[in-house]
Amino acid sequence: MIGPRYAVPFRRRREGKTDFRCRKRLLYSGKSRFVVRKSINHIWTQVIDMNEKGDNVIVSSHSKELSGHGWKGPCSNTPTAYLTGYLCGIRAKKAGIKEAILDIGLYDVVKGSKLFACLKGFADAGVEIPFDKSIIPSEERIKGQHIVAYYEGLSEEDQSKKFSKYLKENVDVTKIPELFEKTKDNILSNKQQ
Repeated sequence: MIGPRYAVPFRRRREGKTDFRCRKRLLYSGKSRFVVRKSINHIWTQVIDMNEKGDNVIVSSHSKELSGHGWKGPCSNTPTAYLTGYLCGIRAKKAGIKEAILDIGLYDVVKGSKLFACLKGFADAGVEIPFDKSIIPSEERIKGQHIVAYYEGLSEEDQSKKFSKYLKENVDVTKIPELFEKTKDNILSNKQQ
């Protein structure tokens, strides 16, 4: 017998960065990929096309950019995810992207998660993207009403501890849904996308 009897997976698979079977199916679709990634503090999105030389990023958006559109809250909650996807969708539409397919990488599929709030924002911007409506967070959650309900149920001491980022930016937590709508309107009306 010659050689080893086992096959070593590709490096990116061993490191837990790429599922090559899933990536192959996405690439065979022939559509642009709407890539959503998140960290503890931020969310970022990209619309990517593939060619012979590799991936080509057409448009992207990052949750930090929302501060330029009037958002004062943290950059990692559900309303922020929706707005980041919405911003990317507006840019994709301006770049001539008519349809895309979702790429969430190695994240688990969790009904109502931030990833799918981002997907909803991208679709609401006018880009055709297939998804099941049952997996999207509720409209109240997307607008941040769950944050307001949680805030109002806390004592004053816990409010100042758990919502220190909002208070540091002088944001009235009870007005998050209004801030969400204002930011969404600013994204839509801003000419410098």
